[in-house]
Amino acid sequence: MKCFLNGLHIVFLCLSKLSVYNYGLKQKIDRTAIDLTSINDFSFEPIDSERLKISDKDRKLCRDWFDENIRTIEKPAFDFCVGGRSLRKNLKDWVINVEKEIESESEKNNSKKTTIKLVHKKSSLVVRVEALIYEDLASCEWTVYIKNEGNVPSPRINSFKAADCILGIGKSSVFFSRGSIPASDDYELLQSKVTKTPIVFNATSGRTESFLPFFNLCGEKFGAVISVGWTGQWYTSLKRKINGIKLQAKQEFFNAELLPGEEIRSPLVSINFYDDPNPLKGFSVFRKTMLEYVFPDRIVPSRSYIIANEFSKLSCNELIIKINNTDKTIIDKSDYIWMDAGWYKYRKDWYDGVGNWIPDASRFPDTLKPLADEVRKNGKRFLLWYEPERVRKNTILYNEGIKHDGWIIENGDNLLWNLGNDDACEFLEKYISDSLIENGVGVYRQDFNFYPLSYWHKADKTMEGKRFGITENHYVSNLYDYLDTLLERVDGLIVDNCASGGKRIDIEMCRRSVPLWRSDYNCVDSNGLSNKDVLEATQAMTYGLSFWIPYSGTIQQFSSEYAARSGILTHPVAIKPIVKKYSAYDYIREQMGQNYFPIYYGGVDDNKILAMQFGNDKSGTALVFFRKNTESSFRLRLNGLSSSELYKLTDSDDSSFIFEKSGRELMTDGIELVSREKPYAFLISYSSISKV
Repeated sequence: MKCFLNGLHIVFLCLSKLSVYNYGLKQKIDRTAIDLTSINDFSFEPIDSERLKISDKDRKLCRDWFDENIRTIEKPAFDFCVGGRSLRKNLKDWVINVEKEIESESEKNNSKKTTIKLVHKKSSLVVRVEALIYEDLASCEWTVYIKNEGNVPSPRINSFKAADCILGIGKSSVFFSRGSIPASDDYELLQSKVTKTPIVFNATSGRTESFLPFFNLCGEKFGAVISVGWTGQWYTSLKRKINGIKLQAKQEFFNAELLPGEEIRSPLVSINFYDDPNPLKGFSVFRKTMLEYVFPDRIVPSRSYIIANEFSKLSCNELIIKINNTDKTIIDKSDYIWMDAGWYKYRKDWYDGVGNWIPDASRFPDTLKPLADEVRKNGKRFLLWYEPERVRKNTILYNEGIKHDGWIIENGDNLLWNLGNDDACEFLEKYISDSLIENGVGVYRQDFNFYPLSYWHKADKTMEGKRFGITENHYVSNLYDYLDTLLERVDGLIVDNCASGGKRIDIEMCRRSVPLWRSDYNCVDSNGLSNKDVLEATQAMTYGLSFWIPYSGTIQQFSSEYAARSGILTHPVAIKPIVKKYSAYDYIREQMGQNYFPIYYGGVDDNKILAMQFGNDKSGTALVFFRKNTESSFRLRLNGLSSSELYKLTDSDDSSFIFEKSGRELMTDGIELVSREKPYAFLISYSSISKV
């Protein structure tokens, strides 16, 4: 059976490469491969708060690996070929200098930086590796840059791997998650054995759909959480070797010479190390890294209220009246007032006007500023939708772009604004930042609703002399520069990373943005109708995505208390006035920015309970969802507590529900919950009251 599954895996890997342009076929192939080679039915052993702490052993694992694989000239953790010669196999071709490690000057970024410089002896190529180690969190990361500092084209560069190294963890399982297709099982956590047949994870035609680029390797000797930062066609493979697990990560397709003065970069690779057999330790450390060193400080739990979706025809005055007529408690409970697509001029529908980033004068004669001013009067931020990379014909951006060679890549009805062209990128930075300032935007919602890989490859052939992968490389690099420029120019700006709902979630985008709309499975149609299992799907997505990132958003329904509790997350979105009797659950939303523990995974199955826990070893809350056809009782076992602490447990709906138990008892024996009705959502809070 094992040989059969390995053979199937190889077949699916080959088919996946053949179908790279056909995203629908790739989705089906990836889903079939996942179903055959991984499981979703597993549980985690209890782990107490002492084991969750970063230990000296964790830090030593990270430091030793960093010194032996990054701060080295003997066996670098990355590789590439120049003129057909591998760096690792031909180190004598290079002059290598590992600079002195320096402390970070940032108050937030408690790291040490190493720069490695490699100069090619036979050409003018210069390689720069920028590497950081965060010793307090047993984490390190690096990015490789290659530049042609000469006056003639460089030798051809290929097999450019950001990571090509061994993690000596012994036999291992890998925990990974689905991306967003969208489907009801978006972000489902899965587990596979790492075997001698490589497990390959990659993007779908330039977007993150089948898999998230996060991987928790739980090995015999230690564990490692790997993250790949590349908002394009990223690729990661894992393979069991005699001395550990071989990791490879890269931009999947690259084979090009560099022109004089030209520079390319690799994806960013990050690794957290943990010395514990329980993978929950790895997830915990990774979430801490995301909170402390990745997400911008300005990203905090926030609520949004949508006043205009893509179907809205309301004018500026009508929208101002709508805000003023909305119950004040609803506005007070919101942080962002949200206006989605369709505020510009279009012909038949909102999507055929993308590229017209000027408010429709018939509805907004004085731009959107009067509306933004009204939002600010209420002490809120104005959130506005854009999709700047997609351009339709006969729009303002299209008419400007076609004046310049290389600014627009044509490939069907949707045209791609070529951020890979420096001049086009610089123009868009000014154009959009001016628009944000003019329209009083506080939250910039950046959408991206199509697959860019075929556009990038077309540009490689028609604009870049068949330098394969060069357009994507410059495009992704400039995408980060573009967002950094907006954040610099627009005071206090927050970026919402949408991309058809969660199709651009990676560590580089998380450094600049937050996904306020994590899956289009939560969309409503023009009649305001949702998918029938949307509440259970929302619960399951929170369960799955919370392993990796603490912040995300989607619709919070208010048809019932069960519906409202199903949508508890750090950035809930309301599309209808909030019914007053339903609590905002602010205390839980704050706890979601702390530790996360899965308790029981039920997917969207009406016959299964789903339960999860947020907080720390002092206080937190368990959310337990009894679905329509589940059993009426469930034994709740908490996690991440201090074994020696005494805790008080309360039920948000039942004042007579008060228990006092030790952390050890709560993590082993637990407590019995009996549902009052079904469906029903328990909110069980705990707090430390004394030592046992």
